[in-house]
Amino acid sequence: MSDPTAHHVGVTVSDLDRAVDFYTNAFGFEVVTEFSVGGEAFAAAVDVDGATAEFAHLDAGDTVLELVEYDPAGPSTAAPELNGTGTVHVGLAVDDVEACYTDLDDAVETLSPPRTTDTGTTVLFCRDPDGNLIELLDG
Repeated sequence: MSDPTAHHVGVTVSDLDRAVDFYTNAFGFEVVTEFSVGGEAFAAAVDVDGATAEFAHLDAGDTVLELVEYDPAGPSTAAPELNGTGTVHVGLAVDDVEACYTDLDDAVETLSPPRTTDTGTTVLFCRDPDGNLIELLDG
């Protein structure tokens, strides 16, 4: 097996345009590319009969944030709890968590104000419009 390296972090969303607006406005990410995928090979690869999807790749610094809206859409897993097995989150390093918190739009749901942990790292968890978890931490 070849040595794997990170390629992207994928986040499934219910409305691609809304998600792109959120991530570009809240965090300043730029759209790298947008594209559609469909066909039998794709549907088989994602194990969803007749699946098609719209994608947006955003420049998130050292990685690509891939937003994807599927048709047909599956059941929502919105608002997962951080301590739930299988729960994932996108971790974003920022220069100043407190300043980022202050700059966030009031409509962005946060789990709490920024907190400094026992290890000395300041963290803030928030959610995107679909309830997907995002961690902002000192970078």
